[in-house]
Amino acid sequence: MNGVLLLNKPAGISSNAALQKAKWLLNARKAGHTGTLDPFADGLLPLCFGEATKFSAYLLDADKRYRAVLQLGVTTTTGDPEGEVTATRDVQVDRAAIEAVLPRFSGTIEQIPPMHSALKHQGRPLYEYARAGIDIERPPRSVHIRALELIECDLPRVVIDVQCSAGTYIRTLAQDIGAALGCGAHLTALTRTAAGGFRLALAHTLAELEALDAARRRALLLPPDALVAHLPARELDDAAAAALRQGREVPDASSPAGLVRVYTRTRAFIGLADAAAGRLSPRRLTATPQA
Repeated sequence: MNGVLLLNKPAGISSNAALQKAKWLLNARKAGHTGTLDPFADGLLPLCFGEATKFSAYLLDADKRYRAVLQLGVTTTTGDPEGEVTATRDVQVDRAAIEAVLPRFSGTIEQIPPMHSALKHQGRPLYEYARAGIDIERPPRSVHIRALELIECDLPRVVIDVQCSAGTYIRTLAQDIGAALGCGAHLTALTRTAAGGFRLALAHTLAELEALDAARRRALLLPPDALVAHLPARELDDAAAAALRQGREVPDASSPAGLVRVYTRTRAFIGLADAAAGRLSPRRLTATPQA
């Protein structure tokens, strides 16, 4: 079984638990997801099966979009509702003050990754150190906030829409916004609404999957090349396609320089290739052409 399932992950379970449930429902052998959502978060979680797992990294590195709910005036150890409250303060700001602060967090900004994250230090995730009461120094990382908009303001509850680069920590963004407002904040809810070219509106819940028979579940899968649809495509004749699949470079003067999707003449997807100097060299190929 090869393809991509757009799952609407429910809040309250881990991304891996959602993956394993979907894997069982589809009776799939090989599966993976394209970017973890915390257990308290919900929303779009694209899942890859079979040959599609070879191309999951291209969505993992894609931009994401979130609807984030912040509670001003309360900070927690984790920056989200799963942590312990560390401080409470009066909220003496209004909508105008919040809208005035948000532009500070647009564009390229620096974030210090949270201790309660899966980022590794000496082979161990940071959350393991955090649970042991050990604080590890984390260098700041650059992320890009492409758009940041205030959607609702019912103080102390605030809802923002965030379009950002991969690797952005929305919990950290919430904490930093709270700090800039002088009252602190933490994330109370988070919904991923988009990842790359995929949108939450097209995703399916686990309950929907359970209500379908096996054939209709499989029919929901997008083809593996949906993960790389943003790349230019190139169609090869039979001889060139066979040579590329054998790991050889093939001449191709018409491809733009860079990474391209490669297909047979019958439009079967055979993988990705690097185009340069009038030649294509294989980058990541499927085991068999995917119609």
